[in-house]
Amino acid sequence: MKQIAKYTVLVVGLALGMSAPTFAEDGKDELKEGADLMSRGFQLLLDGLTTEMAPIAEELAEGWQDLLREMEDMTAYYPPETLPNGDIIIRRKDPVPPDQEVPGETEL
Repeated sequence: MKQIAKYTVLVVGLALGMSAPTFAEDGKDELKEGADLMSRGFQLLLDGLTTEMAPIAEELAEGWQDLLREMEDMTAYYPPETLPNGDIIIRRKDPVPPDQEVPGETEL
């Protein structure tokens, strides 16, 4: 996250530093050069963000696959409900037979 902030500050700083003299002069070459530098800076920013986000995207994909494996068939569940206290519950359409233990339940 710190690197993302560094890249952002660097690109914005370069953009502002290069654009001020460009707008002060009326030359088309300077304007084109400034636009090219802005384009290159934004490309570097996007490349950096892509590099930083790749591991997070892989973790999310693995977590999603684990969730789908646990829930098996999604048609066996009703849509999620949000309770007034903020809890979200997902009910089964067909209850678990009494002879089967539901993982995660604790008898009190």
